[in-house]
Amino acid sequence: MPASKEMPDTIKRSPKHAQAIWSKAHDSAVDEYGEGERAHRTAFAALKHEYEKVGDHWEKKEDSGPSDSKAKGGRGSGGTTHGGVDANTSKEHLYDVAKKLDISGRSSMSKSELVDAVEKANDKKTRKARS
Repeated sequence: MPASKEMPDTIKRSPKHAQAIWSKAHDSAVDEYGEGERAHRTAFAALKHEYEKVGDHWEKKEDSGPSDSKAKGGRGSGGTTHGGVDANTSKEHLYDVAKKLDISGRSSMSKSELVDAVEKANDKKTRKARS
């Protein structure tokens, strides 16, 4: 099935460039691996290299690169993923994202706490957008 018919809503609410990255990677992965979860994971991995999830959509990152230890390690690595949050960015950037998402207590959070709080807020906004 073409990517345009399988594109998640969070990507549909994102810039056209993000949609194009996801679609191209998805369609290529379908050709390589067939339909299914692996094609979706591949498409998200490509997207997360240039975009980060902020609330219920994706925004362009300042610098391209892997978003977390799982993305950095590649397939089969033991790292963790953070649902599109750019865990490899600076604490200051994470604080700015947390501010944009109106996360309380952000000023006293460590970098890892900010990553977790942003991921939780993103999930909440995505659930709200679905209803």
